[in-house]
Amino acid sequence: EANTLPFHPFEMQQGDILRMEKEHQVLKEQLQEAQEKYEQLQSRSSEEISALKELLKKSIEETEVSKNELDWLHQDLEIKVKKWQQEKKEDQENLKALRNTAKKHTDTNDRYSKTIDEKKKQYNVCLNTYLETSNKFANEKGKLEELVKKSQDDCQECVTRAVKAEISVLKNWKETEVCKLSGTAANAEANLKVLKSLSSSASAAPKLKSQIDSWEIFISNVKKQLEKVEAEYEEKIQMVKNGVRNCLTKLETVELASP
Repeated sequence: EANTLPFHPFEMQQGDILRMEKEHQVLKEQLQEAQEKYEQLQSRSSEEISALKELLKKSIEETEVSKNELDWLHQDLEIKVKKWQQEKKEDQENLKALRNTAKKHTDTNDRYSKTIDEKKKQYNVCLNTYLETSNKFANEKGKLEELVKKSQDDCQECVTRAVKAEISVLKNWKETEVCKLSGTAANAEANLKVLKSLSSSASAAPKLKSQIDSWEIFISNVKKQLEKVEAEYEEKIQMVKNGVRNCLTKLETVELASP
């Protein structure tokens, strides 16, 4: 089926009635929302009016209290004014006495001013003498500082030479001990080599075993002492480099008796 009725006069265009119904629904919703807001505002206004009435009542009460306090303050002010007038009279009398005292102090101050002028002249004379002496001492101080600096430089140079000398002595002692122990170890190894070659025969091996063991223990002890000497002398050299003094002492080594 099809609707063949004309739009006019109900609608200018197709869908005008439906569009008007939608707009009417939107306006109803807006009206409902505005009515709810109005009720909320009316409720809040009532609460605020009640609060303001309470505040007004409290303000009236406080005004009454303030008025009573103001009356009390007026009475207190009158009492204080009388008291201040009495104090003013006393202060005027005290001021008169202070003026007399001030005049006496002024006269005394004049005498002190004259004395200060005389002392100032004496001070200027002493100051000039002090400045002359100070300049003289400053020149002498400069010369002494130069001498001190030169002495410090010389001292530092001597310290540097002394450190180099101590290190050189310690190195020589170290090399001497190392050379001696290295020679002892070399001789012992040569002897051990001879014994090992002699022990190659089955008949001599049992007899020479204890001697070979003794020489091997001896060589081990010599090498340990060699390492100890090198380490201790290196430690002393490092201490001398770091500025430690009284390190120039020769290490006492134990003479190892060969088998």
